[in-house]
Amino acid sequence: MTAPPPRPTPSSPPGATASSPPGPVPTEPSTPAVPKQEPVDGPVPAARRAVARLYGPEFAADPEAVYERLRRYGPLAPVEISPDVPALLVTDYRAALDLLHDEGTWSKDSRGWQETLPAGSPVLPMLGWRPNVMFNDGDVHARYRRVITDGFERIAPHELRATVVSIADALIADFGADHEADLMGQFARVLPLRLFNRLFGLPDSHSDRLISAIAGMLEGDPAQASAANAEFEGYVAELISSKRRARGRDLTSWFMDHPAELSEEEITHQIVLTMAAGHEPTANLIGNALARMLTDDRYYGTLSGGALTPRDAIQDVLLNDPPVANYAAHFPQRDVDFHGTRIAAGTLVMVSLAAAGAQHGRTEAPGAGAASGSGGGAHLAWSAGAHTCPVPRSALLIATTAIERLTAWLSDIELAVPRGELAHRLGPFYRALTRLPVRFTPIRPDQAGATPWDTSAAPHPAPPA
Repeated sequence: MTAPPPRPTPSSPPGATASSPPGPVPTEPSTPAVPKQEPVDGPVPAARRAVARLYGPEFAADPEAVYERLRRYGPLAPVEISPDVPALLVTDYRAALDLLHDEGTWSKDSRGWQETLPAGSPVLPMLGWRPNVMFNDGDVHARYRRVITDGFERIAPHELRATVVSIADALIADFGADHEADLMGQFARVLPLRLFNRLFGLPDSHSDRLISAIAGMLEGDPAQASAANAEFEGYVAELISSKRRARGRDLTSWFMDHPAELSEEEITHQIVLTMAAGHEPTANLIGNALARMLTDDRYYGTLSGGALTPRDAIQDVLLNDPPVANYAAHFPQRDVDFHGTRIAAGTLVMVSLAAAGAQHGRTEAPGAGAASGSGGGAHLAWSAGAHTCPVPRSALLIATTAIERLTAWLSDIELAVPRGELAHRLGPFYRALTRLPVRFTPIRPDQAGATPWDTSAAPHPAPPA
């Protein structure tokens, strides 16, 4: 695991550190094997002994069983998110909304809490403070958020869709003749990074460098992850340097020229955060929705012209299996009684976006007798309150378009392994498949009719309703 960025002192003002680098992209902590957990009977004492570990193979294999056990302890339950790193996890929908909408009580600033951790704690890449929109409150947060939302608002939806179509078709062309593919490694994880490389203003020739760096940080051993993090820092530095020399019609230039007048350090951190927060959840949303379509008979007909659509699968995932499962880290600014639990100031409290959404009313996939995508109520996949996802419509457009292109070209795609062999990455934060192996009838550059190599004749999926 990569080393955390240098910690600012508690007296450092929000938005400023002592020339701190962007630090590693937020990644899941690497954890040792976890022994089988046994349920704890009776009330939880104030000392808060963890009743579940949100890491290791048991949690990855069946998180819903763990959430069900946690619900026995009320709206919040004590957990471990990494060895010897305790937290309180909100599993109740109403409690989650109360927390996410109460900026007077809860802070996103993790600096005081992170001082209690050892220097090399594996959770710091995900939870360590930085001068970005994720870890600040009030006016500072609003200033950073405006930069991001204003930047994305300058990208017209039809332009974003056309860019996703171009990238998706190129990726499909890379493996379309092979009869089989890993849709996580060759499609879902790669597409958002190629997209961000373009949106932030570098030519496609630079995208492989970004893809390699992110893959190394997510999947490499500690030495590889450290080298990959250095490569990513170099990529971002080169990106900013290129835009200092010549502005373009891209997010980097718009961040630089925004009336908020971000410092170079702040610009760097917003770019890193946008790429990280945009890549991993989007990749997992695409992967989890494709897995839904390939393993659920109610979706299978979609691939050959059935009534259900990729948007239905995406809505299903957002409601029932969100790509960011447990996050939304908050810290009470004072001792507080919250939904029957006394919580000390500075305690790490996380929201289980997965468990709270399921508690609100788990839904079945849309089908006969159900309105397409109607679900059982508002999901929490984008979080809520001041820190809700700033660009959910863009995320939906990216994921929907990517899946539409894949299923349009490879209409007979099917899972290449039994459903039970699909595995998820270990860790508390993301619901992420390790692989999604599929097989299909190969498509060739020389075959008659439209193929991804001839995008002028590409099929045009129906526009969103």
